[in-house]
Amino acid sequence: MYAIVNVGSRQYNVKPGDIIQVEKIKGTPGKSLSLNKVMLISDEDKLEIGNPFIKGAEVTAEFIADIKSRKTISYKYRRRKSWHTKKGHRQLLSRLEIKKIKLADAKS
Repeated sequence: MYAIVNVGSRQYNVKPGDIIQVEKIKGTPGKSLSLNKVMLISDEDKLEIGNPFIKGAEVTAEFIADIKSRKTISYKYRRRKSWHTKKGHRQLLSRLEIKKIKLADAKS
């Protein structure tokens, strides 16, 4: 069983037991949270597609930690002008572990 979940402005393909890194969201380590923007759920025998989201479906995840991504370097250079600039950036991320995927009982 897997699901496609919208977290922030990105979509993630998740299964129970997966650990994903998303843009920073509020939470405390060890607490569980519900991701209710589920776009697709696939079981072995059926496929449920939302328009754009499936009503009543949710993915339960455990908040593990806040982390920083690897540093990315932005370097700009103008030839023959003696001009350059170098900037570094580390994006703040949240690490989540997917616990379970629940499909809505009553379809509407």
